[in-house]
Amino acid sequence: MLFPTVEYGLFFLIALVLAWGTVRHLQAHKLVLLVLSYGFYGFWDWHFVPLLALVSLIGWIAARGIQRGVRPRLWLTLGIVACLGLLGWYKYTAFLLQNLVELAAGLGLRLELKVQSPVLPLGISFMTFHAISLMMDTWRGKLRHKLELADVLLYVAFFPQLIAGPILRASTFLPQLAKAPDPSRIQTGRALLLIAAGLFKKVVIANSLATLLVDDVFANPAGFSASQVLLAIYGYAAQIYCDFSGYTDIAIGCALLLGYRFPDNFNAPYQAASPQEFWRRWHISLSTWLREYLYIPLGGSRHGHVRTQLNLMATMLLGGLWHGAAWTFVVWGGWHGLMLAVHREWERFWAARGGGLWRQGLAWGIASRVLLFHAVCFGWVFFRAEGFDRAVAVLSQLVQGVWQADLAPGMVLCVLAGIGLQYLPRRMHLRLHLGAIRLHPLVLGSLFALALTAVEVLGPSAPAPFIYFQF
Repeated sequence: MLFPTVEYGLFFLIALVLAWGTVRHLQAHKLVLLVLSYGFYGFWDWHFVPLLALVSLIGWIAARGIQRGVRPRLWLTLGIVACLGLLGWYKYTAFLLQNLVELAAGLGLRLELKVQSPVLPLGISFMTFHAISLMMDTWRGKLRHKLELADVLLYVAFFPQLIAGPILRASTFLPQLAKAPDPSRIQTGRALLLIAAGLFKKVVIANSLATLLVDDVFANPAGFSASQVLLAIYGYAAQIYCDFSGYTDIAIGCALLLGYRFPDNFNAPYQAASPQEFWRRWHISLSTWLREYLYIPLGGSRHGHVRTQLNLMATMLLGGLWHGAAWTFVVWGGWHGLMLAVHREWERFWAARGGGLWRQGLAWGIASRVLLFHAVCFGWVFFRAEGFDRAVAVLSQLVQGVWQADLAPGMVLCVLAGIGLQYLPRRMHLRLHLGAIRLHPLVLGSLFALALTAVEVLGPSAPAPFIYFQF
């Protein structure tokens, strides 16, 4: 059930009525949300509903074992191994077996293995991350109250974030379930503004770029000029941002209407001037998850410079592999790890020489952003391409192809909009949110209906699934 569909619109209206109709009875309210969340997931495929329950149950059992204080480290280890084992089975079985067969062939051996990947359940990575967050936050003493199974089931399965995040910390979401939402504190204007903005980014910009430019170019780069290929690379940078940030805007807005708060997940990432800043702005819930639950447990920056660099690289390589069972994702993660490591060396070099005053000027501020944006786009080529051969073909066409003025104005406009929206002043966003909150309900409803109509008219007829559904 995709967010920008009539089916989801009807489902969410029913969810609103049932959730607020039971809000005075907390347990009934949470049970309604839980049933709705499992129904939302089962709409895709009921066969995987038990898997969702199993991951949640593993997290709850391990967390309760940790809370009891009897061999807590063992409970933590068993819980994480069980969750990662399920994730590995569904996501990496075929990848590992295929590489084993190829390695054996390279050594002159012949392995007869049937390589067939299991169907990848939607959102399995996100439900796994939530279960691990539950166990780790309990281990670190951030969750001291007795964990109720129903609350844990709802935390993992809550439908606005279930398929593609944002990743919720157990220590920040579970306390919200301790009492019923207060209808007088719901910022309806802000929620509807987020939903409208998310739909515009997803349907009008991301879907247009995908169906009218990016998919065709990456499928056959040799059939396009070098200028069209370059526009498609920029287009994918805009598409993946608008696609994923659009999804999280809708998710945050829907959660707000139900009375629950999600963390922001994007903060104008293409404004970043350094790799560290990029990851503080891009998919914030994932980058903080990787830092808190992977980079820091590996040692972080506590064991010297060389170990810090290795920890950075290991974290990003694993982060790349998490996105998909393909070497192109590993290369993408390694590329970002390399950028982080090189930039750290760059900072150390200039710190030893007084910082370099020229780096504080406007020219370097612009140059660093342009350089980083193109480095990120280079990584996106491997992230998007279906294999190394296709990635190399896309990059080769930039060199071998003909440069000519054959760009579609509509696609240029979409790229400029997808990237340029991030450069709008922050005070403009704040004014929009404040203005939406103060609007009369009738005016607010009329504007929201007008926005939905505009999205329907401007967006392409062919739907495109959210990119992060595959992860």
